[in-house]
Amino acid sequence: MYNLAHELTINIYKITRCFPDDEKFSLVSQLRRASLSIPTNIAEGSGQLSKVNYIRFLGIARGSSFEVEYLLKLSKDFGYLNEEYYKQLNQQNESILRMLNGLIKSLKG
Repeated sequence: MYNLAHELTINIYKITRCFPDDEKFSLVSQLRRASLSIPTNIAEGSGQLSKVNYIRFLGIARGSSFEVEYLLKLSKDFGYLNEEYYKQLNQQNESILRMLNGLIKSLKG
């Protein structure tokens, strides 16, 4: 899961290089930060000493995944992402979200 989130972040950084310059400090920045938050919170959570804190960090990563989902849709609707890139990035994000949901559920169980 961490590796997939890392890969998604790299892909988002690469694709956002092609976004318009006037989006550099808005959509590009927000999309990059949201994607970066996913593996960062997974990593930080795995170093926690309690299961409760680990779940909390996974929950933050989950929220960031939902944010990425919306920002990818917005990027597509603005015409910054073609359908192929949108589907690829969205599928990566959906896989990560399923894994996060599964891990959170198993830790709570």
